[in-house]
This record gives sequence, structure tokens and C-alpha cells, in this order.
Amino acid sequence: MKILLSLILGFSLNASAAGDHFKIDQDHSSVDFKVRHLLGKVSGKFKEFDGEFDFDEAKADLSKGKMNIKVASIDTGNEKRDTHLKSGDFFDAKNFENIKFESKTFKKVSDGKYKLTGTMTMRGIPKEVTFDVNYLGTVKKDPFGNKRAAFEATGKINRKDFGMVWNKSVDETLEDKAKKVASQTMLGDDVDLNLSIEAVAKK
Repeated sequence: MKILLSLILGFSLNASAAGDHFKIDQDHSSVDFKVRHLLGKVSGKFKEFDGEFDFDEAKADLSKGKMNIKVASIDTGNEKRDTHLKSGDFFDAKNFENIKFESKTFKKVSDGKYKLTGTMTMRGIPKEVTFDVNYLGTVKKDPFGNKRAAFEATGKINRKDFGMVWNKSVDETLEDKAKKVASQTMLGDDVDLNLSIEAVAKK
């Protein structure tokens, strides 16, 4: 009985030492994006999201990462544009309320730099996406006694991969041939993603 108890306690201690379970602090995190409009880029963000993951600080190893982003919380600073983005031409918020991400691998590139690969599901379509991650560090105890970890992640997706194919052709009025190519459609296909994540360890 003592041997069994020791094994159980030993397993519990090892599991605890292996890392902590973190939940994303929405108030101190952000999910931003940029997409080409004509020649420049328009930025936007999602104001409502949640997520959690396991993180071993000693090994800098992240696993079991999940994130949900509420489509209806999209904000580009223009109400008319936001309404269009929520429509069936783009995110179709009525039928697909959330964008989901689930991690698969977290690989070290160099000190503090990692590649996070996982499955992103948007409009019900799952696609593999890879983020470049910068691990910003861990605070053992904030003013409220919480342990925190912070990351920055950047990535790029093609919106057409997720069924968002709406676009408009525009008149070519520029003399520069290279710029004419860029201005043939109103919107670009590539979307730049930028996530700033601060998370709190669950006690």
C-alpha cells in the first residue's frame, strides 16, 4: 500500500513539475489582422476570444493549446465594413460563430523563438497554419499572486482557403506597372495575423 501511495504521489509531483495549465487573459491580450485594400493595408481585431494551453517553463514546451475567437466581435473601426465582414461574403458569423485553433507542435528555432503549428477552423473549413512565436518570458507572481506567461505570434493565411472569395475589380489608373498588378482587385488574398498573448496559470 505504501509503495502504491508513493507511486501515486510521485506521479502527481512529476505532473505538476512538468508545467502549468494557463488560460488566456483577454484583458491583456490581442488578436489583430491586416489585409491589403487597393495598395495599402487595413487593420482590424477581434475583441472577444478565449483559450488555454499547457506550458512547461523549464523546457519552454507548449502543448494542448486551444483558442476560440468570436467572429461577431470583429472591429475594423468602420461599422459598415464590419457588417459586411460578418456576412456570407466573408466570415458568415450567423452560421459560423467562432474561429478555432488547436495546436499540434511547438518547435524551437532559436533562443526564445519557436514555430507553432496547428489546425485553424474558419467557416467550418480546417487548415493547417504555422505561427512564428516569440516567447517573452514568465512572471512567477504578479501583484495579485498569479503566475503569468507571455507570447507574441505572427502568421499568414490565404482567406480563399477558408471560402472567402469575395472581391471586386478596380480601374487601373496607375502608371507604374508593378502597382497596376497590385491594384487589379480591391482586396488581397493574404491576411497577416498578429497575436499578443498574456496568460494566467490556473491555481
